[in-house]
Amino acid sequence: MSHELKADTGWRVWWKLTRPHTLTASFAPVFLGTMIALYYANINWLLFLAMLFACLFIQAATNMFNEYYDFARGLDHEESVGIGGAIVRNGVKPKTVMQLALLLYGIAALLGLYICYESSWKLLIVGALSMAIGYLYTGGPYPIAYTPFGELFSGLFMGMLIVLIATYIQVGTVPNFAILLSVPSALLVAGIMLSNNTRDLVEDQAGGRKTMAILVGRKNAVTILASYFIISYIWIVILVIMQVVTPWTLLVLLSIKKPIHAIKLFREKENTIEVAPAMKDTALTNTIFVFLLGIGLLLGYYI
Repeated sequence: MSHELKADTGWRVWWKLTRPHTLTASFAPVFLGTMIALYYANINWLLFLAMLFACLFIQAATNMFNEYYDFARGLDHEESVGIGGAIVRNGVKPKTVMQLALLLYGIAALLGLYICYESSWKLLIVGALSMAIGYLYTGGPYPIAYTPFGELFSGLFMGMLIVLIATYIQVGTVPNFAILLSVPSALLVAGIMLSNNTRDLVEDQAGGRKTMAILVGRKNAVTILASYFIISYIWIVILVIMQVVTPWTLLVLLSIKKPIHAIKLFREKENTIEVAPAMKDTALTNTIFVFLLGIGLLLGYYI
């Protein structure tokens, strides 16, 4: 066991347990949805903050459910890449991880009630469904993450639905404009899951998972991931050409080096540790792309 694996102590253990590099994937779509709403209504910033923190807490809790159930099923060990490591490396009791996840869910639920009170009680169903998916992604008898549908569910719920809800709570409706701009967000979040499953293909296969990456094979999985990136960038270019969005949204092109590097690394390397940076680049692509898209909308609104 390396010294590095035992280095985390105190608050760092709990911070890593949330898998902080994934939390920005919750911030970016809330920001994008709010910038879309700017074109239709005055922004209620308290609602924005409530939505933001609710999403962050749900994401952190989902990561903890992941850690708990992967440990319970024997998939995580001390050398595993991409985990918080609180259970297998730092000796945190699995029960504690589960309790903390449920606490975060409880706080998110309270924020959700405030959001519903200020916007629409119809969101109770949507919010409850989203939280259920967060738990069932790795929990329950048939975890979504163990099937070929992980990318679909994560893309729709984390990538698209968050954008649409963030717009809805401000505007009171979901404009077609919001749906169009949520498509790249959905694809890029699905890309995060696909890159994660591509990186972990060998371990997941040994653990009995049936992810998309396992079913289509590593080479095809990388090709599909590349298509997610390509479609996302072309999508915005087409919307600019059709004058649906402002040319400022082409700021997303500033993020293009990250996906290029990720695909190149996935094609050149197969070792789990060696391709870990490709996974991080994929996550950063989603965050930077969606954030720059929101900034582009903001600049287009005021300039």
